[in-house]
Amino acid sequence: MTALTITEMQPCFPGFEQVNRYWDKHRQCFVAKILPGEFYVTRHSELIGTVLGSCVSACIRDKLLGLGGVNHFMLPQNNRGTTDLDGSAARYGCFAMEQMINAILKFGGNRKRLEAKLVGGGKIITSMGDVGRQNIEFARNYLAVEGIATLAEDLGGDRPRKLLYNPITGVLKVKKLNSFHNNTLVDREVHYRDQLQEQSLESDVELF
Repeated sequence: MTALTITEMQPCFPGFEQVNRYWDKHRQCFVAKILPGEFYVTRHSELIGTVLGSCVSACIRDKLLGLGGVNHFMLPQNNRGTTDLDGSAARYGCFAMEQMINAILKFGGNRKRLEAKLVGGGKIITSMGDVGRQNIEFARNYLAVEGIATLAEDLGGDRPRKLLYNPITGVLKVKKLNSFHNNTLVDREVHYRDQLQEQSLESDVELF
């Protein structure tokens, strides 16, 4: 990965003030860490990181400007534990993707220059069924329909992943985790799933 040499944190784009950004001593750069349901867009010399289980992250950038971001999303399931890819879940997924893409365009990106890499969608939480596979299917189909080239994928399987993405260079590093050191990731994804099931998609998601 190209070394990042900026040692003073640059202001983030408006709207991303709540995202946790910190100095990584090992990598000698700033990292923006996103959680389930969040996304982050930047054109500064910083990495974007997250840890994924069943969720999927799309790493998307304008390859000319080095302006891009990462999201971390899961499709909501119904009370039978299944996902309707033609119904409200698909509408939520489109919203989750468009939020980040629209932010990239808002801050100067060009849709014709966008490229993507996909990570995640593991089958790691039995109680969720195979929501990871459904997240993968949605993300692939979404990018294909939008005409955004997918340059690389690290998807599926039964292990969680940690990713670091550099929007300036487009370099993506993924580390598969052999086991959970604690229940933090599982607890976060279960909580996130429960939030999705409880919210009213018809009233709470503004589609555009």
